[in-house]
Amino acid sequence: MFKIIVLIIICGYVFSCGTNNANSKNHTVSDTTITPVETRQSNTNYKPAYLGQTRIAAVKTAATYEGRVITNALSKPWGITTLPDNRLLITQKGGTMRIVTTSGKVSAPITGLPPVNASGQGGLLGVTIDPQFANNRMVYWTFSKSTPEGNLTAVAKGSLSADERSMENVAEIYLATPAYNGTLHYGSRILFDRSGNLVISTGERSDPSTRPQAQDLNSALGKIIRISKDGQPATGNPFTGKAGARPEFYSYGHRNAQGLALHPETGDIWESEMGPRGGDEINLIQPGKNYGWPVITYGIEYSGGKVGSGITQKDNMEQPIYYWDPVLSPSGMTFYNSDTISEWKNNLFITGLNSNHIARLVIVKNKVVGEERLLADEGQRFRDITQGNDGALYAITDEGRLYKIGRKE
Repeated sequence: MFKIIVLIIICGYVFSCGTNNANSKNHTVSDTTITPVETRQSNTNYKPAYLGQTRIAAVKTAATYEGRVITNALSKPWGITTLPDNRLLITQKGGTMRIVTTSGKVSAPITGLPPVNASGQGGLLGVTIDPQFANNRMVYWTFSKSTPEGNLTAVAKGSLSADERSMENVAEIYLATPAYNGTLHYGSRILFDRSGNLVISTGERSDPSTRPQAQDLNSALGKIIRISKDGQPATGNPFTGKAGARPEFYSYGHRNAQGLALHPETGDIWESEMGPRGGDEINLIQPGKNYGWPVITYGIEYSGGKVGSGITQKDNMEQPIYYWDPVLSPSGMTFYNSDTISEWKNNLFITGLNSNHIARLVIVKNKVVGEERLLADEGQRFRDITQGNDGALYAITDEGRLYKIGRKE
């Protein structure tokens, strides 16, 4: 049994702690302040562009909830999405997919997928299902692909067989060229926007030689890409017809974007990307905009030096809605869109890798007004998260766990 301590905060809010499974620590919260959740020293002395862009005041969930492991039998899971019947389709870095029930039953590996290059940060990456999946059984995913010229982020699609054992009629529909002989910063998440087009994030492949391509409108590195189900540039893309720019691009100037989410009310595309040392970002993606990497950043090199000229702002380059210093190391994310825990409605949940927690951001009028850390004492690298049809959140970790986070059962 878990002890849930409900705290009455002096400002009139009622807060409670999360709980976990029987093998996990109890979550007991006694903080009665509204100071930021981050108390460590920053890597830099950079000043935010506006109040509330970083280290916003802490919030605590009032409802009693728990986070419990429903299976630990996964192998380096990377992407997760919810099927119509509330089972979960999960990619594993090594190149396999699994279907997992909310009671923790894991299927055999789904066969028929193209090979992946799982070295470094590569592998089988983001996954989503067609909005008409119940009728056409179509699945879309991203992965790192080896070519004679090097490695790149690729997009494929296939139909899940009736017996759910294989992918059928698999086709690669997009390659994020140019290829590069490196194994870092592929991105990559994938989702459908409200118009029925695919949105994909790519990384800039990390190395100093490839970084500038995030600013290059003829390179698919460091971009948000918007394509049709067949891999063609989506109608209405901002660079259509512009000389020297690829028509599939939606935004540019990104570092290593491993998070995409669609706001449930506005339909806006939100993105998370990793900075170097510090400077992890949450961005509201607008068509045609430049998000600055590697020209502007709130982070520094891993060596401790400045990135480029060491500037954080520049004309015609977008500011992040929110950033972290030190790192969150953000990967997957999702908006919560259920009344099951009403105070979470329209909140953004981001999985943290090196930070070993899930960040909950309360957002009002496109500004972050509160931050909370979930499952921070689990010691896990949280990789991706999705909302189930049952109003719970489901999160996977590099260590092979699948968590269900919701009201205590």
